[in-house]
Amino acid sequence: MNHVTTPGHPTPLGATVSAEGINFAVYSQNAKQAFLDLFDAPDDIEPSDRITLDPKRNRTGDIWHIHVQGLKSGQLYGWRMDGPYKPLIGHRFNPHKLLLDPYAHAVIGEFDMFDDALYAFDRHSSLKDISYSHLDSARATAKSVAVQRAPMDWDHELRPRYALSESVIYECHVKGMTAHPSAMSTKPGTFLGLIDKIPHLKSLGITTIELLPIAQFNELEPPTLIDPVTKQINRNYWGYATLGFFAPHQGYAYDRTPGAVVSEFRQMVRAFHEAQIEVILDVVFNHSGEGGEHGPSIAFKGFDNAVYYMLEKRGKYANYTGCGNTMNCNHPAMKHLIIECLRYWLVEMHVDGFRFDLATILGRSNKGEWINDPNLGLLSDIADDPVLRGCKLIAEAWDAGGLYKVGGFPKAWAEWNGKFRDDARRFWLGYDNTALPLARRIAGSKDAFADKPNAAQSINFITAHDGFTLRDLCSYLHKHNERNGEQNRDGMEDNTSTNFGVEGETDDPVIMRKRIQRAKNLIATLFVSRGTPMMLGGDEIWRTQCGNNNGFCQDNEVSWVNWEKTPQAAEMLNFCSKMIALRNRFKALRYTMFADPKTCHPKTDNIRFHGIHIDKPDWNSYSHSFAFELYDGALGPRFYVAMNAWKEPLEFDLPKRLWQVIADTSKAPPFDMIAPEVAPIHQPSRLTVMPDSVIILISFGCAK
Repeated sequence: MNHVTTPGHPTPLGATVSAEGINFAVYSQNAKQAFLDLFDAPDDIEPSDRITLDPKRNRTGDIWHIHVQGLKSGQLYGWRMDGPYKPLIGHRFNPHKLLLDPYAHAVIGEFDMFDDALYAFDRHSSLKDISYSHLDSARATAKSVAVQRAPMDWDHELRPRYALSESVIYECHVKGMTAHPSAMSTKPGTFLGLIDKIPHLKSLGITTIELLPIAQFNELEPPTLIDPVTKQINRNYWGYATLGFFAPHQGYAYDRTPGAVVSEFRQMVRAFHEAQIEVILDVVFNHSGEGGEHGPSIAFKGFDNAVYYMLEKRGKYANYTGCGNTMNCNHPAMKHLIIECLRYWLVEMHVDGFRFDLATILGRSNKGEWINDPNLGLLSDIADDPVLRGCKLIAEAWDAGGLYKVGGFPKAWAEWNGKFRDDARRFWLGYDNTALPLARRIAGSKDAFADKPNAAQSINFITAHDGFTLRDLCSYLHKHNERNGEQNRDGMEDNTSTNFGVEGETDDPVIMRKRIQRAKNLIATLFVSRGTPMMLGGDEIWRTQCGNNNGFCQDNEVSWVNWEKTPQAAEMLNFCSKMIALRNRFKALRYTMFADPKTCHPKTDNIRFHGIHIDKPDWNSYSHSFAFELYDGALGPRFYVAMNAWKEPLEFDLPKRLWQVIADTSKAPPFDMIAPEVAPIHQPSRLTVMPDSVIILISFGCAK
């Protein structure tokens, strides 16, 4: 079929559908020739039409573009780029490889990592670094889908727009929330299926869900891991192997019609907004699913490898990510892609913000060095962008190359506070030299975040997708990642965890009680601390991954949330819900001013630290306890929180007020959490705090 074409326009990049046809535009600085393949069906190997672009007619600057008349929304296509094939200096052009449009809004098909055709080099050659493949990859790769930006009925939608200080973030996996049979979802493992869990999240008190990567990723990256139990290939589950930054992952669609996933994602976002819950996305701009020099050629390698990736000597890929490659984020072409991508998800798909995986990569120069000037580089460009200004920007402030910049991002950025996680875990394990560090986290981490506008920029968490679940943190001393297929070599070695004497599951009621008590201590610590709390999805119902602390490839019941109602799940859900409700209700628990535990002034900082004696906190290395008061002004409700990580009961002097005990983690339900309206009023002078426990008191009255 020969289509009528015109030169088209260089902007916007991607495929733009109109009534007249489709305008295609892609970036490639170093290509010498471009070909556009059109397909009629997802499984087609041969294109229905191949259009050769004229460098003089169809190129403006570094943009190749063409308008094809008569094409409609849903058109399948792919690109082929020809140019120098010189891997040792960074060029990997190979017109035998069908390429995914980096700006495609939808993708259909899979990437067959086992097919030699997917690779630009000859995998069987002894000189694979410089060899050349003549195999056509159309049979082994996915296709781009042109999707018309059809308007959705957003007219009556009101975005929740919670301030960070009002937010409770819930990190979860789209598929994992409803894939387990116990989820009882009619559309399990999909965007539409996730809507089923809105009532649960509302009752828990969540304001914001943070979705693990939902952009199109390579499910067979890496392709060599075998589950020793099932003998099957482990597929990428988490999604940190992005190939289509603009495209919702087709595997999360209920309707598998090409492009339908876009509408379904938007339906999901609208449903969450109607429930007054924000949606933020975990985005992975630091690397792609193409791997290193021996990885496949699917998109960026074929379009302009030397531009999109950080390269070292002899064409080797810089690997600051631990995933084989590192995107060259501060190159103008990549900066443009990232900012346009963020704008697309914010404006067209109505998400509310982003969490950036290994975000220090976005602050590295093309030589891999950290860009020290806060006014330069991509991080500042994102924060200052007039479209993105005001949306939630959250950084994972470290990377696999050893760069650790917690507190070092531009002021508009919030950051995962890994120090909070580490200090909370260490304190409750009874380590020495931990009382003062934890007190600093509770007071807002001024030592790390003093340059931020307020303590809400600190995203506090105990657990996240990467590491043990809360239950496993209290049940396993060692990681058990054998099913990942790497002989238990992967995952963090130091988990700062405990098993209370038995590794893994047990029926011993004493150990079970100790584990759930420790978990409550950690949850209570999270929700009385200054900063924005984040929970790992499923922790509130006592989810386990059987000791696997790196479930990236466990697309099965190891990672899926099990919704079966056990007594322990009910107990944790009740405790978590009430702690969140307490925080959401009282401003004293959401105060955002930084304080220093050693120098804070109760009248200006609204926090006051104690030891077992009033105003005498013990910050010595051997101290394993302290207490503090939180309040919102002199006349507001006042909280007294006592934490005892020591092995014996401790008695704390209490300020002279009328107090109500509303939380005591040493007690079983219903006495572990009591609503202030029904909690008895006491005027004790001393408070006994049992070993390994937290007690929270509230006072609505004045000092006596």
